[in-house]
Parts: sequence; C-alpha cells; structure tokens
Amino acid sequence: MADLIEMTDIVKTFQAGAKQVDAVKNVSLTIKDGEIFGIIGFSGAGKSTLVRCINLLGRPTSGSVKIDGTDLTQLSPKDLRAERKKIGMIFQHFNLMPSRTVFGNVAFPLKDSGLSKEEIRQKVRRLLELVDLADKENAYPSELSGGQKQRVAIARALANDPKILLSDEATSALDPQTTGAILQLLKKLNRELGITVVVITHEMEVIKEICQRVAVMENGEVVELGDVFSVFANPQHPLTRSFIRTTSNLSKIDQMIADHVPGVTPEIGEVLVKLSYRQKDVSEPLIATAARKFDLDINIILADVEIVAGAPIGGTVVILHGESEQISRAISYMKEKNVGVEVISDARNRY
Repeated sequence: MADLIEMTDIVKTFQAGAKQVDAVKNVSLTIKDGEIFGIIGFSGAGKSTLVRCINLLGRPTSGSVKIDGTDLTQLSPKDLRAERKKIGMIFQHFNLMPSRTVFGNVAFPLKDSGLSKEEIRQKVRRLLELVDLADKENAYPSELSGGQKQRVAIARALANDPKILLSDEATSALDPQTTGAILQLLKKLNRELGITVVVITHEMEVIKEICQRVAVMENGEVVELGDVFSVFANPQHPLTRSFIRTTSNLSKIDQMIADHVPGVTPEIGEVLVKLSYRQKDVSEPLIATAARKFDLDINIILADVEIVAGAPIGGTVVILHGESEQISRAISYMKEKNVGVEVISDARNRY
C-alpha cells in the first residue's frame, strides 16, 4: 500500500498566558492508503492535537502534512477547503445540529456540492442505508440513542466521498456493546469503500479490535510505533506496557498473590511463571507439549488469550510441578519457542 498521509516533523505549540505549551513535539508519521491506523495515549498526550493537524483544523506551528503527495500547509485557503473535503471527521460528542433531522444533518455538507435536490436525496438515503439508519431520516437527534447519533455523524462525514476518516474518541461516550457495533461499522467502511481510517483513542480495546498499526503517544511525542500484534506481544515502552496491563487479566496475579488466594502460591518444589506469546505461530498447545516432553504437571492459574490481527496473543500464568531439572529444561524450551517466560515465584529452593 502506498503512503496516503505523510506528517513530517510536526510541532504544535500553544500560549497559555506567559507559558508556552508544547502539545506535539517533532512527530513524523506515515499512514498507508486503505489502512486503519490507531493513535493512543492518555489524556493530554497530544493525540487529538496531532489528528487535527492532518486536516489543518489545527495548523501545525512547523512541519509538513502531505495528503496523497499534496502539502496542505502550502495551499491557499480556497485550495485547502477543497482538499479538506477529502477528509471526514467524527467526534466523541457527535456534533449534530439539534434543529435538523437526520436527513438534514447528513445533507448539510452537500449544500454547495452542485448536486441537484434529487441527487442529494438519493445520496443521503444511500449513506443512511450504509450506516443502517434508513428508517430514521425524519427523526431528530434528540430522538436517537448515542450509537444512532454516531452513525448519523459517520454518514455526514462520508457525504463528500472522503479518502480519509478521522475518528477522534468517537466511541468514548458509548457503552461497550454500542462501541463494538460502531467499530464493526468502521471496519465495514474501510473494507467496502477502501477509506483510510485514523482512530484516536485512550482505549487499548479499540486498537485491538480494528487497527492494523498503532502509534503510542506521551507528552506530545510518539514513544512506540508498529503493527498492532508486535506492539501488544512485545511492548518496548513503559507506557505501552501500562496500557496493555489495563486490558489483561494476567495483571491480577500480583493481587492474588498478595491476597494469598488458595492455589496461587507455589508449593515446595514448584515454580509459578507467566508465559507471554510473542509471535504469531505460538498457541496454547505449547503447554500440553511441555507437560508431556518434560513429564511435568502444569496447572493453569490464569489465562488471557485472544485473537489480535488474526493471531493468538496474550498469555497464561501457570504452576510447574515436577523434577527441578525438568522444570528448568521446560522453561528453556519455551524460551526457545519465543515465548516470554517470567518466573514470578520459585519454590524449588524450599526443599
């Protein structure tokens, strides 16, 4: 896939009284045509400021933003308005006009499009059908659920047939079930329309669900960048590891040990280990293989394995019971298979 969005050395500063705030610091990113790209960070990381630089709703203090080879920072106001039509945007709070119907909200961006009233009517109805709201065209925003409002906002963002859809915390105000439905809709639009989607979020679950690559931001900088599987399987930066811990059941093991939960503390001669999958061809049978190969009893205490980017990812916390030398050999064997092995508690020295 060719690069569609190219951001080079983006800096964005604000003046807060006498103080200068560096919201984005020398960020360079390329986003490919047709991919779903995620930008994640805690509040204040600079991710929303960065995404507004893509369509120059927030003009960068310095740096360049190229869309399909055109540097938006060098365009006249008229040409910039034309280029912006290629970029749709949806927000956390929908930003619908309460006095207009669903039809009126979606039709609003088409008022100066040169289309006839009939062409606009047909287009709006096609868009509403695309987002599964064909029966709501005469409803007002106040009559809709949060998920329906976001579907209207998505249809409106698609009105000018954009190449790019920017999603700035678009699911943050929605319940988990509705969030899942909206994310599936974004995947559908990406698949059927070929639209490039840039997702801004503070939720790792969103990244795992639909993104192909992800940039992790902290204090205005990109601290980690890669395909989603690699970032989740082998996070390099402490912030990324912190994000992943918030979505993993495996993090519960420390509290379980502190609470002396029965069955968690290894008995004499046993070893408590955490296994983390780091490559796409590793899966659960490895535990059974190690048990047979080294004549061990392996008791699974916790497991958190899911499919991310088409491959199993996550890990397990297990207790290894058997001869000490065989336990050591089993640990070495699993490391050779590119499984992350963290010994949490080794009770073999209690013999």
